[in-house]
Amino acid sequence: MTRKMLRERIHGHHARVTNVELFFDLVFVFAITQLSHSLLAHLDSAGALHAALLMLAVWWAWIYTTWITNWLDPDHPVVRSMLFVLMGLGLVMSTSLPEAFGERAQPFALAYVVLQVGRSLFMVWASRSNPGLSQNFVRIAAWFAISGALWIAGAFGPSDLHLVLWAAALAIEFVAAPAGYWTPGLGRSVTSDWTVEGAHMAERCGLFIIICLGESVLVTGATFAQHVWDAATIGAATVSLGGSIAMWWIYFNAHADAGLRAIAESDDPGRIARIAYTYAHIPVVAGIIVTAAGDELALAHPLGHTEASATWLIVGGPALFLLGGAWFKFAVFRTVSHPRTVGLGLLAVAAVAAPYLTPLALSAAATAALVVVATWETFTLPGFAKPQPHT
Repeated sequence: MTRKMLRERIHGHHARVTNVELFFDLVFVFAITQLSHSLLAHLDSAGALHAALLMLAVWWAWIYTTWITNWLDPDHPVVRSMLFVLMGLGLVMSTSLPEAFGERAQPFALAYVVLQVGRSLFMVWASRSNPGLSQNFVRIAAWFAISGALWIAGAFGPSDLHLVLWAAALAIEFVAAPAGYWTPGLGRSVTSDWTVEGAHMAERCGLFIIICLGESVLVTGATFAQHVWDAATIGAATVSLGGSIAMWWIYFNAHADAGLRAIAESDDPGRIARIAYTYAHIPVVAGIIVTAAGDELALAHPLGHTEASATWLIVGGPALFLLGGAWFKFAVFRTVSHPRTVGLGLLAVAAVAAPYLTPLALSAAATAALVVVATWETFTLPGFAKPQPHT
């Protein structure tokens, strides 16, 4: 039975994304919505820092689950049951997000730690027929146990230590993979030993991006429905939808198959997958969340004065998205993305002009920058579509 828990690798065929994996992702639709609304509710530096920290926790919970389903068969009854347990823990995390730095710090931290450590220990047991893979997850469980102690200490300690201890916990988790999960007595993991199904990773991350973009469309629709449909509001809704479409176009026009091919042709697929999907996707996802908050702000006050906080949201979201995309392309192709560099330059110009623009005009400028990048990459795609060898 243990052997059947692991996906069967068939040369020339990629591991499909299963229905239970898609079902698992639904918990994170709610999480993304919660993060966007929490950011809007606390438009200051502390609110932004809290939202960034919580977004990273949500991302780690999701991406590490994606990694284990890269090896495990989600259709196996035991694996499927494990995913349902993780869904429950993810729901506790998601519902706790608005008050994670307040009265719900303890349920948030406990759910997160149990999810991360428990899933890693499950993987140790489920992959015991593959000693190398199982040992890797012993290392991972050890790192999550250390960071988990900080999460719990922060949740149960004084409120003014929440941010410090949780930031330290995230720092440990952030450096864990580059450090090879080095563990006393076990040494470190080497990415060249990791068997990665590139098509599965690419498809899973692509579906998560669709979830995030779908959340931004939901925010636009819900906010639009609550306001009078005058020219300014209709214009803001149109610009918001155009920005979501442009981000979808940029991601799937250039990213959809690139990661798959690069991993398939690489001598070290684990390294590319780690950089391109585990890390480079963080600003991509953050950018979509921030953009959704900016769109909601522009819809609520399309012709008002553009405050500094509105500028950070409306311009900063697309900028994060393009930065993440540029990082992804460098990891995959070892080239600098000129369209995305220009797009970042256009967003910088829009930010400088923000005090003289309405939120609607600034949102239109940000969307225009994304459209320029999408159009440029569409017509130059053949020039960068061939992955470069990695050493």
